Amino acid sequence: MDIATLTVIFLAVGAGAIAKGATGMGMPLIAIPFLAAWFGLQHAIVVMLVPVLVSNIWQIWRFRHARHDDRLGFLKPMLIACALGVVVGTGFLAVVPARGLALTLGVLLLGYLALRLSRPHFVVGPLAAKRWALPAGLGSGLLHGATGISAPVGVTFIHAMRFERDQHVYAVSAMFLVLAVVQAPSLWVTGILRPEWLLQGAFALIPTFIFMPVGQWLAGKLSRAAFDNMILVFLGVIGVKMVLGI
Repeated sequence: MDIATLTVIFLAVGAGAIAKGATGMGMPLIAIPFLAAWFGLQHAIVVMLVPVLVSNIWQIWRFRHARHDDRLGFLKPMLIACALGVVVGTGFLAVVPARGLALTLGVLLLGYLALRLSRPHFVVGPLAAKRWALPAGLGSGLLHGATGISAPVGVTFIHAMRFERDQHVYAVSAMFLVLAVVQAPSLWVTGILRPEWLLQGAFALIPTFIFMPVGQWLAGKLSRAAFDNMILVFLGVIGVKMVLGI
């Protein structure tokens, strides 16, 4: 591993770790496009596997008190569907162009933002959450397996429930952890998992542990409304990025 490679990984993962600490998401969304531009998508996904696993274990433990919230009843069926979806999606990784899928998801994401702006009090209630948990989980898994990024489906679905910060972070961290745990053997079976790339992923733990607390500190200064707006802005940037292909 040369200095240039390590520097790129440090900067990309560090930026993603700040977002992860502040909002419970954002590490793959920020780091993977940057890493993929340098190393390729398969390489980027494997590098991110270790920091995604470790960071979400950390956040699930930190926000474990939120698991008792009755509104999280949708989470178990959603996670099962995520696991099924990521196995299929990983099979697409080496053969299916991601551009058309990214464009469609970007349009859907911007559509959700338009709905939130036009109907600011829109909320997905507990019954609707359970009804849509399986398709949302399946879509998240398929997207994560194929691109390493699941937030346009999974986080959008969870965000629509308007949880407080702790419940939101716990739910999205549980989703990301299940996706990563199932993706690891899927990458190995398809021959994408390389020891050198995993070693680079272990190095990526350094910026992860340095910068996630910075994001958590920043989030501690925000009100619930400000946190909600931060997520909306973040999703908007993702949507525009996907539509424009940048």
